[in-house]
Amino acid sequence: MRIAPVADVKARLSAYLDQCEREGPIVITRNGKPAAVLLAPRDDDDLERILLGRSPRFQSMLNRSRRSIQEGKGLSEAAFWEKVRERARKRKLPKSMNRNGI
Repeated sequence: MRIAPVADVKARLSAYLDQCEREGPIVITRNGKPAAVLLAPRDDDDLERILLGRSPRFQSMLNRSRRSIQEGKGLSEAAFWEKVRERARKRKLPKSMNRNGI
């Protein structure tokens, strides 16, 4: 992993992007202290993981879910997938119809 000052990265961003894709993350420093990381995602899934991993809203949702499970309020795997299928079926119906087609 390379470390580079922000002034150098600003001046040669394209070269740093190429290097990041080839060699991995680059730590960008400001006044000698880490300020950011330049990271090239491998694909769309990797990008999504990176963004969700840094999302306060998503982390809060995960923490609420973990607490709920610890309190015994979670769903079994079978019940979870049944809820997923139920939601998918509801989304396929026209908005004017309910689950029973009425």
